[in-house]
Amino acid sequence: MSLDLHHRAVVADAHNDLLMAVAARPPERWGSFFRERWLPQLRAGGIDIQVLPVFIDEQYRPEGALRQTLRMIECAHVLAEENAEHVALCLDGADIDRALAENRIALVLALESAPGLDASVELFSTVHRLGVRIASIAHWGRTPLADGSREDATGSRLTAPGTLAVQEMERLGMLFDISHLGASGVAHVLELATRPLIATHSNARALRDHHRNLTDEQIRGVAATGGVVCVNFIPDFLTDDQAKVGVDRVVDHIEHIASVAGTDHVGLGADFVREVIADVTPPCCENTDGEDPHFDFPELEGPAGMPLVTEALLRRGLPEEDVLKVLGGNMRRLMAAHLGVRKEDLGVREEHLGVREGRTAVRDEHKAARTEGTAHAAR
Repeated sequence: MSLDLHHRAVVADAHNDLLMAVAARPPERWGSFFRERWLPQLRAGGIDIQVLPVFIDEQYRPEGALRQTLRMIECAHVLAEENAEHVALCLDGADIDRALAENRIALVLALESAPGLDASVELFSTVHRLGVRIASIAHWGRTPLADGSREDATGSRLTAPGTLAVQEMERLGMLFDISHLGASGVAHVLELATRPLIATHSNARALRDHHRNLTDEQIRGVAATGGVVCVNFIPDFLTDDQAKVGVDRVVDHIEHIASVAGTDHVGLGADFVREVIADVTPPCCENTDGEDPHFDFPELEGPAGMPLVTEALLRRGLPEEDVLKVLGGNMRRLMAAHLGVRKEDLGVREEHLGVREGRTAVRDEHKAARTEGTAHAAR
């Protein structure tokens, strides 16, 4: 029952750093490495919409960050072009619908902390032209746009360029991602936002008091914009007790966020990063400053484990309708209405959404056949 529901659902993962691992290979290997290493995992996990963040490690900052950002964006285009039978790089909701109807995984490009853009807000338009549709403006520490959550003690709001970045992203139709943003920065963005926000990989601070997680007030704030909070699977953000690490703890956070914001505002942002870190970090150079979280989660170390979440949600007694929303329905709705839609076109787009929603059943017919064809599709 749970596996059948999982493969009928549209499953969206708002955060997987796999692009880092692919881009670490020579360019001539990008397409084949993705096809051999990651495509089978995504297919096995039933992933339909995959957000691909561009994140740049510290060794490239600040001088090489922009060049590496462009390189990773190019990597996304290449892997999509060389695997066009299986995936599609999508710029808006219509692209996503088309990809799903063709049984292809919809890939969406994101920037994590806007590496290399610094205070040059005009470059958001540049990366938008290159296909980026989601962005955050800080990671653990300080950027020219904002402070990350590790800097909460500063009480800093967005910088002047940071406030302009919010406005520019809203104008372009890029979803603003509050994950990793410091608490005062989140409050500032909630004051500024006129379009839905997204937290691509954040949990409930009420269940795990960690600076990377969101308070109930912040969760309600995201929901009030019409946005979605996507639950992170990294153990340290789920609990401070390793004995409690498991799929049920993921569901605890999903249920809490739903109780605070409603089931229309919860999604999944797994952050399957253990394999990526193993792929790109030499053993001699591992981070030892105590800041990086632990990643030991045997059940959910990669996309192939995603059906376990569906099983746990059903076991917890969530109605099928709510499970479908959490797995990807909420993310799909948000992207259909706002992804790639410029602010001046928003009213026109909303008028046509009713027509597009009426075609959903037709576009989703591929899901019924997918249960039988998963292995074949990953060939």
